Amino acid sequence: MITLQQTQAADCDVLVVGAGPGGAATATYLARAGWRVTLIDAATFPRDKVCGDFVGPVALDELNRLGLTGTAGFPRTNVVTRAAFHLNGKELLRRDLPGGAEGLPPYGRVIPRLLLDDWILRGAVNAGAGLVENCRFLSYATDDDGVTVMTRYRGEERRFRTRLLVAADGSHSSVGRQLTGNKYPADSKIVAVRAYCEGVTGAAEQADLYFNGDSFPGYYWYFPTGPDTANLGVGMVLETLPPSEDHLKALLKDVMANDPVLRARLKDARIVGKVLGWPLSTYDPGYPIFADRMLLVGDAAGLINSLNGEGIQYALLSGRWAAEAAAECLRADTLDAAALGRYRRRVMDEIGYDLALSRLIIQFIRNRQLNPLWLKLLEIIVTRARQDDGYADTAGGVLAGTVPAKEVLSPDFLIKTIFQGGVTLGLDGVAEVLRGPVRWGHLLRDSARFSARLGRHVAEDPRGYARWVTGVARDGLGLAGSAVADLLPTRPPDRTERVSPPPAVNLIDTLPTS
Repeated sequence: MITLQQTQAADCDVLVVGAGPGGAATATYLARAGWRVTLIDAATFPRDKVCGDFVGPVALDELNRLGLTGTAGFPRTNVVTRAAFHLNGKELLRRDLPGGAEGLPPYGRVIPRLLLDDWILRGAVNAGAGLVENCRFLSYATDDDGVTVMTRYRGEERRFRTRLLVAADGSHSSVGRQLTGNKYPADSKIVAVRAYCEGVTGAAEQADLYFNGDSFPGYYWYFPTGPDTANLGVGMVLETLPPSEDHLKALLKDVMANDPVLRARLKDARIVGKVLGWPLSTYDPGYPIFADRMLLVGDAAGLINSLNGEGIQYALLSGRWAAEAAAECLRADTLDAAALGRYRRRVMDEIGYDLALSRLIIQFIRNRQLNPLWLKLLEIIVTRARQDDGYADTAGGVLAGTVPAKEVLSPDFLIKTIFQGGVTLGLDGVAEVLRGPVRWGHLLRDSARFSARLGRHVAEDPRGYARWVTGVARDGLGLAGSAVADLLPTRPPDRTERVSPPPAVNLIDTLPTS
């Protein structure tokens, strides 16, 4: 631990604002490489962070790189080896988590952020990074020689002087707001609430995802934290058409009481503590993630997997990529935007396609009038996954972050989805025909009502729907651009041996023995 007075002359190579997973990972790699790093955070650790707490296979691999899988208590965290998918109160699919490429473990862990974030931060401090807690960022000023950062510490304004500033201060990034002059775009946000429960029943190794026509575009999760405890929550796109009037806490309590599958898990359960909410910023290509003498990582850069809401994976990955780019630029003493742009290139090379695809999907499902279409598509995908192990591994791997999202646009996956859609819709059509003329009249009436309702909403909010159409077109072009870039020869990643992690251990060895 260092004191603020020791840093008054600035003289740190890197100042990291925000000591969560992304910031602490960045600090760990740079401190290991010999750079002088200072972390500041407005909180005192350990501190809670509202989250689903699920740490997927890729994130576990990153924790392994950081040397944290041997941390006392880590092997005792709950292991999740399978997941179940539920739609409108019915379990449609239950499968083991797919194994990933390059030796990724075929499981995840549910680790409360109160523990996880503290472990990662202590790893950074042990690597040599300085830490100043209860220190709130106020502003920064960049000049030719460095960055001056103003903070509030113990009721007084204090300044840091650094060669490079790394913003890792979350979805409400104060550094990002000063950089852009604007808040993060509302149409790029997800909101969620979380509750911890005790006295739950059922398999502790199974995570559950719940979709419901009444709350879409949103989903519920049940992530067991132990034999009789769980993290339960609901997430939803912030801006929808028409605007959602649902309150997430009410939605969560409603599904706890009324969903038959979840109710079986929670029949003797009780909520412990408060039901808390938080926003998540998904990736926006118009929002900068680097500038002169500055990099943004994790949630501050909008780097979350918006298909499942997980931010830990991209926070840890972007922290490593930022450290690699920063080390190279620090060594060359070239810290302008042109040099630091290698960080964005790395992000785009690694996950640009995934970010573009997930952004387009989120844009599509913002239109709640089309909920029946999206829910039918989910049903079609799950139906196919029940019959086809390879298809299921692809769909599940994309959701878990172990398979590139572009695989759902591969010819094989698309053909199977289209074929299954034809079969499902054809069978549905035959069933409706056999139900007789009365049912046909009901279908015609429902179709007419849907068309009238859609027309009414468009007439009531023409600007909103125009923005939605524009957003779909824009993000469609963005995905097309990512697809073209993906076909081009891959440039060698910007790396440096000075941030190489110690030898990794076998993650299988961290599974509980009993």
